[in-house]
Amino acid sequence: MRPHLLYTAWSFPPSRAGGVYRALATVNAFAADGWDVTVLTVPREIFESSTGVDDSLEQQVAPGVRVLRVDPRSTAHISDLHRWSRFRARNIELWRGVDRLRDLRHFPELTYGRWKPRLEKAAAQVHTSHPVDLAIGTANPNVDFTSGAYLSHRFGVPYVMDYRDAWGLDVFSGEALGTWIPGRARVERRLLGGAAEVWFVNEPIRAWHAQTFAGAERMHVVANGYDEYEVPLASPVRAERDGGLRFGYIGTMSDQVPVAPLVQAWRLARERGTVTRSSQLVIHGYVGHYGTGVAADALAGAESEGVVFRGPVSKSRIGEVYAGFDALVLALGTGRYVTSGKVYEYLATGIPIVSVHDPGNAATGVVRDAPGWVGTRSLDPSDIADALSETAATAAAQTPAERAEAQRWGAQYARHAQLTPRIASLRRLVEGRQ
Repeated sequence: MRPHLLYTAWSFPPSRAGGVYRALATVNAFAADGWDVTVLTVPREIFESSTGVDDSLEQQVAPGVRVLRVDPRSTAHISDLHRWSRFRARNIELWRGVDRLRDLRHFPELTYGRWKPRLEKAAAQVHTSHPVDLAIGTANPNVDFTSGAYLSHRFGVPYVMDYRDAWGLDVFSGEALGTWIPGRARVERRLLGGAAEVWFVNEPIRAWHAQTFAGAERMHVVANGYDEYEVPLASPVRAERDGGLRFGYIGTMSDQVPVAPLVQAWRLARERGTVTRSSQLVIHGYVGHYGTGVAADALAGAESEGVVFRGPVSKSRIGEVYAGFDALVLALGTGRYVTSGKVYEYLATGIPIVSVHDPGNAATGVVRDAPGWVGTRSLDPSDIADALSETAATAAAQTPAERAEAQRWGAQYARHAQLTPRIASLRRLVEGRQ
């Protein structure tokens, strides 16, 4: 008999938010292992009006996966002013205070807390029609965990908590989060106490939780890894390097990403002549979620310096974009707990990587032994320029054999390699209960 997984994720195709790729890959991996899978997520209209959509991702969902879209009745994602109440439009601060209470009365998480009762109701309906053997919730938001906990409490279904970042830990600053929200720590402790397994994206985040909460033996690292889509990630050495190198960045450039020092360093390296004037820094992705902020300001007017912004790229065809690069820029926000999913994708390509992030980031531990990797000493533009220059020399000289060796090294971070042992363990768990 096929086991049945109930998977809860706010960000699921066609969402383009960062967490969607982990959710999509996890669902597909369970389906490939012979599980029936039901997904609880939100209506696509929420993504269309907030973080944006990538329609191609819906085509990547495994056949047979059932997707149920549960309206959270969240008002924070209503950007159309015509849909605002008169009270909200005329008394925005007072309205916001009242609206926060609507969330907190259900669950200690702003914006998303009111989804909890609707998730629980949907989970019960799914279980009634097709008994659930395992539930997984992936955060954030952390309300995603509640459907599994509800099924566990009411029907004895084991559940897994998959933290994409952390709930009570700021992965950038290392400081506690949400301490002012009543009941937040107590609820998290209770959820963790009942989980069959708890997943984290890297060892530093897992270690922090193991030191803070009980149940370290149930806590596992499930790194993001990389996924293969229509076009392979492994890229050949580009034949046209002599006409100028192409450095590439793919991802969302949030205000935490050191875009300004990167652009300054790029200019400096060109002035020094260690990066040729014919070379380009090509950026694909989104500038923040709304196209504004520090990153947008830093990119303004930089095209004359060889910095080219080309916007988002379809995930399913991303291999074609990588094939046009000679070096990759891993630019990340500062934080000892920060890795980012793109690091694994970068490694799969075999293209030389320059790390433009604090050396103390958790990402350094992932890439430091990769063939062709160069890290900056600091985020000072001069140090970044040195790293860009060293990477330019490496990229210009990389042979096809060296590229192939780098690809073999990066293959250890395929997503299936991260998920397979956990799925096997959970299958044993549910089969032992039958």
